Amino acid sequence: MYLVDTNVWLERILDQARSDEVGRFLSHIPSERLAISDFALHSIGVVLSRLNRMEAFLRLVQDAFLDGAVTIVRLDPEDFPRVVSLQAAFSLDFPELGTKFQRG
Repeated sequence: MYLVDTNVWLERILDQARSDEVGRFLSHIPSERLAISDFALHSIGVVLSRLNRMEAFLRLVQDAFLDGAVTIVRLDPEDFPRVVSLQAAFSLDFPELGTKFQRG
């Protein structure tokens, strides 16, 4: 499974410099092998709202979740002791933890 960060999705949605690269990645990986954190999804919504691009946000929701099978990952409060433990064990910054947490 690939945990896809906010900036990767935004790169494609906003047609930024590496949009084609992201497009190739997304077209080669089945959506059921992709995941996004609920925080990242909400962050995309905030960014696109500020850019007055809510139609793009709704298209993402339709394509990735309603028509596709991208998983939304959520951490509950009881998960955070493990998060902190993994952070120390792997010398990770907080944003890097999603991948390690998902792999167990």
